[in-house]
Amino acid sequence: MTKKMNTPEDSTLNGTKISRRNILKTAGVGGVGVILGASGLGGLLSLKEGKAASSETKEIIPFYDKHQGGITTKTQNHIYFVSLDVTTSKKEELVKLFKDWTKAAALLTEGKAVGPLSSNEFLPPKDTGEAAGLSPSNLTITFGVGPSLFVKDNQDRFGLKQKQSKELVDLPKFPLDALEEAWTGGDICIQACADDLQVAFHAVRNLIRIARGKAALHWAQTGFQRTKQSDPKNETPRNLFGFKDGTANPDVNSEKQMNETVWVQPGDGPNWLVNGSYLVVRRIQMFIEVWDRTNLREQENTFGRYRDSGAPLGQKDEFERLDLEKKNEQGEYSIPVDSHTRQSHGDGSQKILRRAYSYSDGMDMKTGSFDAGLLFLCFQRTPSKQFIPIQNRLAKMDKLNEYTSHRGSAIFACLPGAKQGGFIGETLFN
Repeated sequence: MTKKMNTPEDSTLNGTKISRRNILKTAGVGGVGVILGASGLGGLLSLKEGKAASSETKEIIPFYDKHQGGITTKTQNHIYFVSLDVTTSKKEELVKLFKDWTKAAALLTEGKAVGPLSSNEFLPPKDTGEAAGLSPSNLTITFGVGPSLFVKDNQDRFGLKQKQSKELVDLPKFPLDALEEAWTGGDICIQACADDLQVAFHAVRNLIRIARGKAALHWAQTGFQRTKQSDPKNETPRNLFGFKDGTANPDVNSEKQMNETVWVQPGDGPNWLVNGSYLVVRRIQMFIEVWDRTNLREQENTFGRYRDSGAPLGQKDEFERLDLEKKNEQGEYSIPVDSHTRQSHGDGSQKILRRAYSYSDGMDMKTGSFDAGLLFLCFQRTPSKQFIPIQNRLAKMDKLNEYTSHRGSAIFACLPGAKQGGFIGETLFN
């Protein structure tokens, strides 16, 4: 066997051979100046490592906080959302599951594995490993509980019936709903959002693994939006119909608005949910082929906004206050009566925090068209006064209904945040 000799392009550092060609690839164009100015190879590596560590620190959103992350957090590029059915009948096992999930979630959001490699090679590793070496990617993990965790088939499953709030009940059936059981309901939800889909999937996969024997998947959905890298101006994301989605959101940086709109307050109901929020999830299929054959004027009348700018029809700025009384030259309302914008706005008194993602699940085998649409998520303080009246209006009058179909639906109470040493769900189970 011929021993391979170091080439002139190879160097060693602490006994490890390093290719200069690979260093140049890693450093990029800017790296050339660093090599020339650095005092040797070690200086380059230290600088690169320092930058990586600094960048990684900025990509961590702490799990322990007053509120759970993933609600008012700046929307990440990807989502992996799952609904679970609890299979255990023992409350103590359910409590232990939430404790184990809390420890794991705190590690995952820091970009760490959920456990060390086993010293016994004949045992499975604690962590599945696909996120090894990846940054935390602003991962947030949000846990919620559904109505069926409290009462199912008229049974008080875990002695929690007295703690179920009046708001945490199954959503009413809205006109035109075409819900499928495979995408509806659930005892518990986990929402993992990150700027890397593999990081989000890794988090959910390991949490589901921890739940084995106590809870099982009911349904799951991935979602995406434009990445932060592709939109340096940080404009309002667009849905698969090409229109901006989320223009009318309240200001997440305003504590007053968040307390009024999103966070459950003392006196709203059971105290275990104070500082939590209600999450409504709707899986909305979009008939994008039909939409693609619709002329631009009709599209804009359907939404009540200009596609290019996002401004309300008859107005100039995306964030301009809606002028619902303004009329065009024909004497008609500039923003049509049956438009999505007018119907969702109503009298302006009902607000929700939208956090929607697009989805694409390949082909609808029944129709041969795209199986694509919107994973609509919204957070609010009181669903009966916020989402439900809004959706009732939309279901009856929204022209957008011609191009969409609601296939999945669920409501969850997203628990308040956990403190160091505590666990998610502590206020509910204690």
